[in-house]
Amino acid sequence: MPATHHDPIASAPPEAVTPLIRGIGVLRRLTDAGGRMTVGELERATGLARSTVDRVTGTLARMAYVRIEDRDVVLAPGLLELGNAYLASVRLPDLLGGRADALADELDESVSLAVADGDGIRLVRQATRRRAMAVSFRIGDLLPAERTAPGAVFASEWDEAGWARWRERRAADPQDRGFPPVPPRPVGAGDFEQRAAEARERGWAVDDQLIEPGLVALSVPVRAAGGRIACVLSAVSHTSRHDAASLRTALLPRLLAAAGGMERVLREAPAAAPVAPSGLAGWTGASKQELGRGFVESLARGLTVLTAFGEGRAALPLTAVAEATGLARATARRALITLEHLGCVAVDGREFRLTPRVLSLGFAPLSRTTLTRIAQPHLAGLADRVRESTSLAVLVGDEVQYTGRVETSRIMNVHITIGTRFPAYATSMGRVLLAGLPAEERTARLARTELRALTPYTVTGRTELAAVLAEVGRQGYALVDEELEEGLRSIAMPVHDRTGAAVAAVNVALHSSRRSREECEAEVLPELAAAIGGIEADLHVTERFARVPAY
Repeated sequence: MPATHHDPIASAPPEAVTPLIRGIGVLRRLTDAGGRMTVGELERATGLARSTVDRVTGTLARMAYVRIEDRDVVLAPGLLELGNAYLASVRLPDLLGGRADALADELDESVSLAVADGDGIRLVRQATRRRAMAVSFRIGDLLPAERTAPGAVFASEWDEAGWARWRERRAADPQDRGFPPVPPRPVGAGDFEQRAAEARERGWAVDDQLIEPGLVALSVPVRAAGGRIACVLSAVSHTSRHDAASLRTALLPRLLAAAGGMERVLREAPAAAPVAPSGLAGWTGASKQELGRGFVESLARGLTVLTAFGEGRAALPLTAVAEATGLARATARRALITLEHLGCVAVDGREFRLTPRVLSLGFAPLSRTTLTRIAQPHLAGLADRVRESTSLAVLVGDEVQYTGRVETSRIMNVHITIGTRFPAYATSMGRVLLAGLPAEERTARLARTELRALTPYTVTGRTELAAVLAEVGRQGYALVDEELEEGLRSIAMPVHDRTGAAVAAVNVALHSSRRSREECEAEVLPELAAAIGGIEADLHVTERFARVPAY
C-alpha cells in the first residue's frame, strides 16, 4: 500500500518488533527518495530521533544494506538479496523471463511481467527497446492499478473487499502521492471499475495514456494451474508508433499466444530444488557483541527472516523459518508477525510466503544500475588503502576503455579520463581480459592486432605475448612494467560476472619509483583482490534478476 497510509507502529500488534518496523521504514524512505538521503532528511522523513536513525543505519550498514558516505545514507547492492528472495520464491522471472525477452524481440516493443501488490502492481521483469522514447519504469516500482492495463486485469478478480480498499486509498491519496514513480494523477483518468469489468469479459485490457501522455500498453493475464492470475504480460509502446486501437490490432493475437505458452510453462515446470538460505542469526549475535548499542540485533534478525525464503522455499512453516535462519521459534514468530503487519509476508494456513511488497525495500533504484556505479565505492576504498589511482575498464575490440576511475592527490600522478582507450595487449587490464577469453577468440584477436612497440619494453612478439597471457590466466593477475609508457607500472585483476566470464578489470597504476614489482605483488595485490571480491559480490546479487550494463 502507498506510504500515505496509517502509522505502522501505532497500528502494530502487541507482538510486533518495533525496531524492525523502524528499519523497514528507513529503507522505504530511502527507496522513495531514489536511494540516497542525508541523515537529517531521514530524521525529518521518519520522525525518528537522530540517535535512533544512527543506530538503524549503522545496523543496515553492518549488513551491507546501506553505505554511510559522509552525511549521506545510500542504499547498497547487498539489500537486493531481500527482493531476490521474493523473486526466486515465485519463480516467475526464471520461468518466464526468457519468453518475455524473446517476445520483445519479436514485437520490437517493450514487454513486461507484472504481479499484483494490493491495489497496485509491481513489475518483476522488463525487456525494453533502445529508443529515444522508452519506458522508464523499473523492476519493483509500485504503480496504481487504475492507471495501468495490468491493474485492470488484476482488478477483474477483486472481490468487494478489494474494491473497498481501493476506494479507501483513492479517497486518502487523490493525487497518487504514495506512488513516487508516477506523475500526479491526471484529471479524468476514466472509469476503472468499468475497465476491470471489460477486462474480465474480454480477457485483455489497454492503457491509453493513463500513466502519462504518449504511453500506451496492452495486457493479458497469465494464469497459474488453478486458474488464478499468476502475472500479467504486457506490451508497451508510444503513440508515435501505435495508438491504443492499432496496438491491440497488431499485437493482441501474438500477446495471447505468448501468454498461452507461458501458462504451459507454469503448469509443466518441475518443483524447484531448495536452495539453502544465508542463515545470519549467528552473525547478528557476534555483531551485537562487537558493536553493543550501535547494533540493533532485533532489526537484523527480522530482516534475516526474509532470506529464509527463496528458490524451492516459496512457502514455509514457522519451524522451517526458524531452522533456516538459526533463530529461536519465538524470535522468528515475532519477526513474521511484524513482516505480515508491514505487508511483506502473507499467511496461508500454517505457512508463510513473501509478498511483492518486499520489492519496496530498495529493489527499484538498486536494480537499475551499471557496473561502473557498483564498482565506484570499491575503487575509492582501494585507492584510499593503497594511496594510488585505481581504474575500471572493459574490453572494446582490441582496446580497453576506461569506465571508472578514482585518482589520489599526489604531485606526480597518473592522469587518465573516463572513456580513454589503450591497446589491450600493452596494459595490465587488457591482458587479464584477453587472458579470460576462450582460447580461439584470444588467438584470433592477437592475429589481427598490430603489436606496436609503445616503449622499448613493450612485448610485440605474438608467441611471447601468447605465453604472457597464458601465465596471466594461470596466476589470475597481470603486472605490466613500463610497456604502455615509460615510468608507468600497473597491476590488474579481472571482474567476473555470475557465469564466471571476465566482464571488466580493475587496476592500480603508479609511477615505477614508488613501488617495486615485488612490493606491488606483496602490498597492492591483496588489497586489489579484496576490492575485486567486493565488486563481484555486489555485481552477482544485482544481476540475479536485473541486467547490469558496463556503463
